Amino acid sequence: MKAPKIEKIIVHMGVGESGEHLVNAEGIMKEITGQTVVRTYAKKTLPAFGIKKSEPIGCKVTLRGIDAEKFLQTVLSIVDKKLSSSQFDKNGNVAFGIEEHTDFPGMRYDPNIGVFGMDINVVVNRPGYRISKRRISERRIPSAHRITKDDTISFFKEIFFVEVA
Repeated sequence: MKAPKIEKIIVHMGVGESGEHLVNAEGIMKEITGQTVVRTYAKKTLPAFGIKKSEPIGCKVTLRGIDAEKFLQTVLSIVDKKLSSSQFDKNGNVAFGIEEHTDFPGMRYDPNIGVFGMDINVVVNRPGYRISKRRISERRIPSAHRITKDDTISFFKEIFFVEVA
């Protein structure tokens, strides 16, 4: 029950505008992850950036289970299995980015589409974390069972052979 595991991976592309640019990003995301893409919407109006409230400005995908682990292996090979300790938060989650979608295997540059970057967020926890999220009889996670930054760093070093600087 103390062994950390990957709960989910959220892959996010912030495009900043709707239209053909966003549709291209969704197509790339679907091709890379193999999952259905969900649009993200602006929470408030930002006139300086030309963004209106409730306008679609990005897309995301949530991966779980074996798909998440395979995707994480691919992504870590793209970043050369090197992460910074500042990319780990105090709750044991990891966040990092990929600058170009063309780094993925099988993806090529198309001048009509352009280049898209993406954010990857990895949520790591231990078995039993469901007690804090269930509807009936919700409970707190004991402090001895909570996962820390150091636990996640050692998990990534042991399982995925990642260098953490």
